[in-house]
Amino acid sequence: MNEIWLYLLFFLVAFFYSSIGHGGASGYLAVMALLNFSPAVMKPTSLLLNTLVSFVAFVSFYRAGHFKSKLLWPLIAASIPFAFIGSIMPVSDLIYKKLLGAVLLISILRLLYQNAEKPLVPTPKWYVLFLIGALIGLVSGMIGMGGGILLAPVLLLMRWSTQKQTAAICAIFIFLNSVSGMMGQIKTGFPLSTQIINIVIIVLAGGWLGAYTGSKKLNERGMKYMLAVVLIMASMKLLFV
Repeated sequence: MNEIWLYLLFFLVAFFYSSIGHGGASGYLAVMALLNFSPAVMKPTSLLLNTLVSFVAFVSFYRAGHFKSKLLWPLIAASIPFAFIGSIMPVSDLIYKKLLGAVLLISILRLLYQNAEKPLVPTPKWYVLFLIGALIGLVSGMIGMGGGILLAPVLLLMRWSTQKQTAAICAIFIFLNSVSGMMGQIKTGFPLSTQIINIVIIVLAGGWLGAYTGSKKLNERGMKYMLAVVLIMASMKLLFV
């Protein structure tokens, strides 16, 4: 029964997150936390899945013409090395769980945030984006995610990009950070879930379908709230149990 829930939830996570340009690491981590995966397995597994799904999402949104490259390069220049540093930093299981729980709460706000399209403001100076990228990269590397769930609220709330542009930027940002995090994780050990082959197939199917759906502007509000419930349950477990 646990395997059925595992595959179903992973599919839903990949579908919805890819529909907004994300790889789904926070969702995969939430599912694995609910099913009592060990932190040692959670981190590399989420990074691998994140890399695959974020690439699929980027291709879809890039083809739809939503990529705004000017915002990306300063963010990436800082986030990639800091994601590597974060991935090799030793973090105790207790601190890892509390930090992940806090990040999941942020991801819930991102899921439920409704952004009315408003006029965009000018792109900020490169060093502002560089600092943001460094901070997000470090935290992402420590947790085992690509950082899109942290980057997207910044871009949307500061009105530096539209929702679709944010999806495209976050997708490639997540992909590159996840690759960097994986390189650091391989250096310290890369234990994966024993069901990794089945999981990869499931999330690739969900990721492709979600990215296609998202780039065609189809809104799946029900799935958004379903995933928010999963994230709330997982964050409460990590923070208070």
